[in-house]
Amino acid sequence: MINEAQIEETLEGLFGNPDFASEPSGLYDPLRYMIGIGGKRVRPRLCLTAYSLFKDSLSDEILQPAAALEVFHSFTLIHDDIMDNSDMRRSRPTVWKKWNGNTAILSGDVMCIDSYRRIAKAPARVLPQVLELFTATAAQVCEGQQYDMDFEDRKEVPMGDYMKMIGLKTAVLLACSAKLGALIAGADERACDYLYKFGYCLGLAFQITDDYLDTFGDTSVFGKKIGGDIINNKKSWLLTRAMEKGGEMEKSGVITHGSGKAALQAAMAMKTDSETERKAKIAKVKGIYMDLGIDEDAKYEIIKQHAHAMDYAGMIGLPRVRYEMLHRYAERLLGRTK
Repeated sequence: MINEAQIEETLEGLFGNPDFASEPSGLYDPLRYMIGIGGKRVRPRLCLTAYSLFKDSLSDEILQPAAALEVFHSFTLIHDDIMDNSDMRRSRPTVWKKWNGNTAILSGDVMCIDSYRRIAKAPARVLPQVLELFTATAAQVCEGQQYDMDFEDRKEVPMGDYMKMIGLKTAVLLACSAKLGALIAGADERACDYLYKFGYCLGLAFQITDDYLDTFGDTSVFGKKIGGDIINNKKSWLLTRAMEKGGEMEKSGVITHGSGKAALQAAMAMKTDSETERKAKIAKVKGIYMDLGIDEDAKYEIIKQHAHAMDYAGMIGLPRVRYEMLHRYAERLLGRTK
């Protein structure tokens, strides 16, 4: 049986020295840099974990498709950082900041192409299904990013719309990762579908965790400055829930410490021209969140989505020892807040 140590060793082998072209260096060096920044490799790790549920050894058939997931994800991050004007990624300068915007766009493009080169190495017996799944997921991720940008121009976003957006932007790629591993391993359609749903719910929890940590996390652990979502008035899960809950409190006439919707809107309008102003805005909005109990609401939602994910994992009918692999994966992914 494949264990986590073998998966870890395989991931190190895949990304320790990725096989990108060397020339022109101005195009490919940013790819090596982006992969080298690291991260938890959560998508290929889930792919290999799902594969391990049905196989007793890691075969070459799964390695490049698993790597494709990380390469594609890294491509989206390069472009996201340009769109978000982000200077730092995992405590390192972003690609556009280290090089320039044009280089980041082109390097991101070739990274996306490279992900298809790798996914096309899936076994011929499942290649049509693999390509269909991967291509549909890639389009959905772009749709989610567009919704995220559209939300910037809206004063309010209903929670249903927000959950749809993160479902597309974040959850579908984790869902794809789980199903891809099972598909290449030869699992039946029922198991593949349950693993897709497992990954989807886990992806929702993962994104809400990220939103939570942007306000309530530790910079040294989170890898970027705390409060970026607040400064940029980003429609995070926390802001969406606070607007919803603050509005409900105003309608009911129950307002605590000026923490209703109007107070939140006033806080969002605070200036952020100086470091002092930015710190003041973060403190004000964070205080409103805590008065409304948004921090606890977020933790509850993360736990709820985690429970849904594990329910789907339980429906696959795996032996206990293999089910526990999925459970440990989920705990590791969400352990920053749970």
